This record gives sequence, structure tokens and C-alpha cells, in this order.
Amino acid sequence: MNKPIIAIDGPAGAGKSTVARMAADKLGYLYIDTGAMYRAVAYKALQAGTPLSDPAKIAHIARKLDIHFEMIENEQHIFADGEDITLAIRTADATRLSSPVSAIAGVRKRLVDLQRKMAENGGVVMEGRDIGTVVFPDAEVKIFLTASVTARAQRRADQLKEMGMKSDIEQIAADIRERDLRDSSRKHAPLKQAPGASLVETDNMTVEQVVDGIIAIHNKMVAA
Repeated sequence: MNKPIIAIDGPAGAGKSTVARMAADKLGYLYIDTGAMYRAVAYKALQAGTPLSDPAKIAHIARKLDIHFEMIENEQHIFADGEDITLAIRTADATRLSSPVSAIAGVRKRLVDLQRKMAENGGVVMEGRDIGTVVFPDAEVKIFLTASVTARAQRRADQLKEMGMKSDIEQIAADIRERDLRDSSRKHAPLKQAPGASLVETDNMTVEQVVDGIIAIHNKMVAA
């Protein structure tokens, strides 16, 4: 039996990347940050000066883009066409554009194909917004991770501070509300809890508690 796929979905800033990375590390699984893949497309569109009003060109960028992950000094880095863009895609512009870019059908098709290929042998923790609903609806372990807007805004502000970037927490909260609405109402693969997914609300939980909970769900499935 192949090792299972753990699909973690949820809104922006819910802590998906952190807990998915830690769970993958504890289980010895591959961690795949799908949000970084959409940010990579947004970053390349910004570089090319391609506006959101031209989705066909953005989809073309996605189809031609070579994306892969590498572990460097115990940290996962994302490369696009050979360029390490790990820090570049965390800018406010790339983050803001990644949601409308992810709503473009041609972009989603290309990246979903890549995500499925990356996980074809199992033993993967993949997080995003449509992993349990679209990318892997038959994933053995499905989690919907969420938190209040206030908690998510504070986490994002703390993350930017650690990276040496200034932030406006009120603006971050406004951006999160806007993104939640956009992600949940888009035509293609809207954000929603997948059938059979375990709901985890993280406001009053430590990262370690969330990770332990996910691993417990995984272990229960494996033992079944």
C-alpha cells in the first residue's frame, strides 16, 4: 500500500503551511505548498507586466513555467525557471495577486496537473484551497483548517515581521476578508470544506496541538 495523501485546505492565514510542513517532517512525507505555486505564477506575471485583465496570457505563463521544490539547509525553497523565488513570492503584491490568478481556469489546470504528478507515489502532505475537493477528492486524510480573521491577520503580521518586512495589521485583515470572499465565491474550485474532511479551528490551539491532531487522524486511517 502506498503511503497516504494528506490534503489540508483552508482560508488564507489559517496556518496551513506551518502545520503541513511540520506534519510532513514528523511523518517523513513530502510537503507541497500549492499556494507558493500560485504565487509563483503571480510573481512571473508581475515580472512580465501582464495585467489580470489578460487571463489568457497569464495561463500561458503558467503552462510554460517550470516549478519545482528543493530542500536547502532544512528549508523548502521554490524555484521557477531555475530562479529561487522563495522570498520574492512573499511580497504583498505577489500575495495579493495570487488569489485572482488562481481563479483563472488555465492556471488551475496546469498547476493541478503538476500537483497530481508530485503526489503520484503518495506519502505527501499537500495544502491549499481545493486539495480535498478537486486535486485529491479521494485523499485518505482530509483536513479543513480555519481560524478567525483576527487571528489570521496577527499571524501574517508576525510572519512579515520575522522576514524583516513592515506591515499594517488592519490592511492585512481587510485583505484577508476580501480574499476569503473571492476564494469562496470563484467559479472554478471555490474554497469549501471537502466531504469527509475533519474541521479544525485553530484560534485556541498551539501549532503542536494542530500537528498532533492531524497525525492522530493519519495514524487512525493507516491502522484501519
